[in-house]
Amino acid sequence: MYNRNYSSRRYTYIKAIILGDSGVGKTSLMHQYVRNTFSTQYKATIGADFMKKDVDLGDGRVADVSCWDTAGQERFQSLGVAFYRGADCCILCFDVTNLRSFENLESWRDEFLIQVGPRDPESFPFVVVGNKIDMEGKRAVSQKRAMEWCAAKGNIPYFETSAKKDINVEDAFRTVVRNAMDQETEADIYNDFPDPIRIDADDQDSQACAC
Repeated sequence: MYNRNYSSRRYTYIKAIILGDSGVGKTSLMHQYVRNTFSTQYKATIGADFMKKDVDLGDGRVADVSCWDTAGQERFQSLGVAFYRGADCCILCFDVTNLRSFENLESWRDEFLIQVGPRDPESFPFVVVGNKIDMEGKRAVSQKRAMEWCAAKGNIPYFETSAKKDINVEDAFRTVVRNAMDQETEADIYNDFPDPIRIDADDQDSQACAC
C-alpha cells in the first residue's frame, strides 16, 4: 500500500485479491466492478488476471485499486503465491447455487492468510460475496448460513451479488477497499515518502562564507 498526493486528494494504491472456486463468477464480478460490463463469453482464468480502477471514497481519499482475479482450478493454485504477496484486502467468492463452492471458502481463506502472513490476521480486510442471486430458484446456500459463517470468522462483511444484473457488486468492492484504507496507520503514510532534505545546515554554511 502506498500513497501519492495530488492537490488536496490522497491517492492510495490498494491490491485486492479475488478468490474462490472456478466458475463462481470472479472474472464476471471484476469486469462488472471495473468496466460495468457482463458477458457470458468469459473463458476460465489461466493463472491470474488483473484490472485497475480509481475509486473516490468521497472523503478526500481516492483508491487506485488493482483487482487480481486468480484461477480457481487446483492445478493453478500454486501460481497464486506470487499474486497474494502485498495484498491489502481479499474478496472471497462463492456461488449461491453451488454448496461446495461455499464449503471451500474456509480453505481459500486459510491459504490466503498463510501466504500473505498479515500482521493481524483477525482484522485483515475480507469481504465474502455470494454470487449468482439472479438464479434464486437454484439456490443451495441460504443467506442465513453464509452470514453465520462470516460472523464466526470475525464478522466479515457479507454481500449477495449478481454480476449479471449488477446487484451489490459496487457495494461489496467499495466496502473492502474502504476497510483496507481505514487500516492505514500514520507510519504507513510517512514511510511512503522520501526523507526530507535539510536546508538549514546549508543556509548556515552559506552565511558563514561571506565572500
